[in-house]
Amino acid sequence: MLRVVRSLAPAWMPAFFCAGTLLLQGCSLLPKSEPAETEAAASPVTSDRPASQRDAFTVEVKAPDTVRDYLVRHLEIQRYRQLDDLGAAELSRLMVAAEGNVRELLGTLGYFTPTLTLELRETPEARAPREVRITVEPGELTRVANVQIGFSGPIENDATAEAQRDSIRTDWPLRAGQPFTQQAWDNAKAATLRSLTAKRFPTGSIASSRAEIDADRSEAKLSLNYQSGPAYRFGPLEVRGNERYDPDGTRRIARVPTGTDYDQQKLLDAQQRLASSGYFDSVFLTLDTNGTNPLWAPVIAQVREAPLQKVVLGAGFTTDSGPRLSVDHIHNRMPLLGWRAVSKLSVDRETKSLGTEWNAIPDDKGWRLFSSGLLKSETSGSYEVDSGRLRGGRSKAGDHIDFNYFLQYDYAQNRGFNAPPSASALSVNWGWTGRYFDDAGAPTRGHGLALELGLGYTLTGEHLPFTRVYGRWLGIVPLGTVTSDDGTQARRGRIQLRAEAGAVLAKDSAQIPSTLMYLTGGDTTVRGYSYRQIGTVRSDGQIVAGRYLGVASVEWQRPFVYRGKMTEWESTVFVDAGAVADKPGELKAKVGVGVGARWRSPVGPVQADLAYGLDTKRFRLHLRLGFTF
Repeated sequence: MLRVVRSLAPAWMPAFFCAGTLLLQGCSLLPKSEPAETEAAASPVTSDRPASQRDAFTVEVKAPDTVRDYLVRHLEIQRYRQLDDLGAAELSRLMVAAEGNVRELLGTLGYFTPTLTLELRETPEARAPREVRITVEPGELTRVANVQIGFSGPIENDATAEAQRDSIRTDWPLRAGQPFTQQAWDNAKAATLRSLTAKRFPTGSIASSRAEIDADRSEAKLSLNYQSGPAYRFGPLEVRGNERYDPDGTRRIARVPTGTDYDQQKLLDAQQRLASSGYFDSVFLTLDTNGTNPLWAPVIAQVREAPLQKVVLGAGFTTDSGPRLSVDHIHNRMPLLGWRAVSKLSVDRETKSLGTEWNAIPDDKGWRLFSSGLLKSETSGSYEVDSGRLRGGRSKAGDHIDFNYFLQYDYAQNRGFNAPPSASALSVNWGWTGRYFDDAGAPTRGHGLALELGLGYTLTGEHLPFTRVYGRWLGIVPLGTVTSDDGTQARRGRIQLRAEAGAVLAKDSAQIPSTLMYLTGGDTTVRGYSYRQIGTVRSDGQIVAGRYLGVASVEWQRPFVYRGKMTEWESTVFVDAGAVADKPGELKAKVGVGVGARWRSPVGPVQADLAYGLDTKRFRLHLRLGFTF
């Protein structure tokens, strides 16, 4: 509810080009304010009248830019401009109504004490015989004086909900001192209601809300009360729509935390696990709030199953490897084993590969057996490398942490003049990945860490032991706040830090497959250099994979404001450095510097970077879609 208190008389940019054109096209997605757009906004009614027929009147709004465009777009009097039989008396009545309409529109923007002047002028020589001129002095902008947030229902006296109550009050977005607008008021109520219903109280609602406006003081006093409804806990998963796949397997993939307090994010995580499993074309999970026992509320999984087998044809492009074609064959329930098999043939400028991966349904603790095979021919440094890999083990994917243990066989043959010798090896490997980002698809803060450890023996030449270690880290730290000119929109800037290191420890005589050693450079490592261009440089100038790797990167990401308004774009400045060598003391960093742009697209973040390699003295363009760690 909006109440005005008066003591006197009533006061008066898919953007980024892909494959080399995204950046040029991206500019068209930025907000614009063109004359043609303003004209269209000022003419909300279209007509089939002849172009030679004049309007009954025109409307001219003289007001500060902060309110003028809004008034021009929404004034109701605009709808009557093209009425052929509109006389002076009718137009005078429309002007009386327009005054109230202007006050109402300004009130939604937080201006409750405007000074208005409406004039009707004869303009026989213009494109209409009359002109309605509306002059607006909006007055002082109303600001929030104080906010009172109350609760009713079980949340009010629940000691375990104290943190949730405090969080709702602390995170209330429309705070004292900020401009009051109807949109900001509605958005704040909706955002806070989402915070209430996201945990424990999914049936929560706004019991009452009130905005008292003291127009003479330009102050708004806000109050609202939330009705929580009962607290809910997850009950069993009920699968609907399944035909060929086992409901118990669906339950084990989803991993709904039965018996725990309702959490919307956990429900979405379970839905995402089912959607990404490949067994379903569509998945929708809801909590059944119509039952009689909120402490054992069933979770309904409405699914549409994917075909048992399918073939997927794909085409793509990366600045690392150029155009790519692929063919995938998926079998969701292999004969005898019942595992899911994904086989893929992929060809691009740098790599040709054929591989298959088999995965079992996870057990009740989330562990699953897997096996895979891969044949690959790729450009690696200065040579072509034909390689093969067999892998088998078990893995577990959690909400934040992934584990895997596996036995692996590797074989690599290098082709080219004076190429390194072929090699093969058998190793036992352990991997751990932890992701702690605020958003898995487009994070704005948090960090991720991945660690790998392998112990093995070479099988070519002298049989010698070796140890392979590898780690990478990504951290995103908020830094500074960028605000739109009117103060209603704000977004944090960020510093993104990245580090990568690896080592293969063995005797110098050990023949280790080059696929187990390191090269770097490209879109996701050291920008300004081509894909896997940085390696160990031999005495003849040829580049080969090395035993030691080091990469570091720092990037400043800052939201972009265009014509005073916040956009979905960000600008970036970055420095990357990377080195590969066969001995730690020989590591010599190759540095790339550059600038770039980010667009928060509906399908994920799109990034374009223009980088300069200080070593190669060349510019390179790097494009990416999405975020992975």
